[in-house]
Amino acid sequence: MKIVVDRDECEANAVCVGVLPEVFEVDDDDNLIIHQELPSDDQLDKAREAVDSCPKRALSLKEIDA
Repeated sequence: MKIVVDRDECEANAVCVGVLPEVFEVDDDDNLIIHQELPSDDQLDKAREAVDSCPKRALSLKEIDA
């Protein structure tokens, strides 16, 4: 699974950062940074929670071909 952000929708509310700070960060210019687009198996549940918690629905998880 790959984390994808719709930059047009993202308002950098940082809800995802609160859920999974190892993967998400909001910089000083209010830009979302994804440190790890491919979350590890042990991070996948939290990644789903972050995606589901986004108030703008700017995050998604996409299947990738192995």
